[in-house]
Amino acid sequence: MFLEDPWLWPEIWYINPQIENPHLIYPGDEIGFITVGGERKLTIGRRGGAASSVVVESDNMQNGVVKLRPSVRVEPIESAIPAIPREFIDSFLSSNRIFDREELVAAPYILGGFEGRIVLGAGDIIYGRGDFGEVPAPSYQIYRPNPTPYVDPETSEILGYEGQSMGNATFERSNDNDISTLQIQRSNENVRIGDRLMVASNDLLESTFYPSAPKEYVSGSILAVLRGVRGIGQYDIVVLNLGDREGVKPGNILHVWHQGGVVKDPITNKPTKLPTENAGMLMIFRTFEKLSYGIILEATRPLSIGDETKTPGY
Repeated sequence: MFLEDPWLWPEIWYINPQIENPHLIYPGDEIGFITVGGERKLTIGRRGGAASSVVVESDNMQNGVVKLRPSVRVEPIESAIPAIPREFIDSFLSSNRIFDREELVAAPYILGGFEGRIVLGAGDIIYGRGDFGEVPAPSYQIYRPNPTPYVDPETSEILGYEGQSMGNATFERSNDNDISTLQIQRSNENVRIGDRLMVASNDLLESTFYPSAPKEYVSGSILAVLRGVRGIGQYDIVVLNLGDREGVKPGNILHVWHQGGVVKDPITNKPTKLPTENAGMLMIFRTFEKLSYGIILEATRPLSIGDETKTPGY
């Protein structure tokens, strides 16, 4: 209503410290305008219960004056924020991760399996070599690093290496020659010699996402799509060349602009690039220093690697 784009609501919403959860409003709440730093903001003036649908109190009509009381009027919003199906996100919250080269070099790795097994799975004993620390963690995630790093398409900067989650293992004991014994508890695929062992982390298990635009303007590109598909559609998981250093956070919404093709001008005979078109929307749900994972919420046309992502409203 005020900004013509629902994703920009943080620009006019003023945090209410007296409210337990300022992100939630209910029928009957009084919303007021205040001025903060010379800008008009919206705030909750008073918490109320669900308002009645009765508008006119006919018993209180005096001298032709009708007394009114608050009521709820529901109207559809054409660009309302869509619901985010969590079942499409949960399976990725603790799976693949991004590592820098130093992390991969320093991480312990699987040296071998019990009785010389080279293809391993849930229930198998494995032997890991490397520094597990003075007090090893009780559980370790198993990752298979991709030797090819993600590279920024414009600056050619190496942004990180992706580790595919293969399962997890529990630490059992330390042995001689910096070799430790672990047991695989869960495996997504066959675990192999050389896979890396990382301390299991719950740092990104967000209980709730509050969709909003990034605080500052950001622009990036889709570098890859998980699961090895070529075309990108709704609920696919993509990798972006935007991360913590660019200020993006879980819950940030970005519009996706599909790259225009190159055509030959029939008059000048010169190749001409066509304009980009707004073709979808994604939500970032996991961030790293230089990269992030996002889920495609809407796709009005097929998307592809190389498409541009921008802050809504630009």
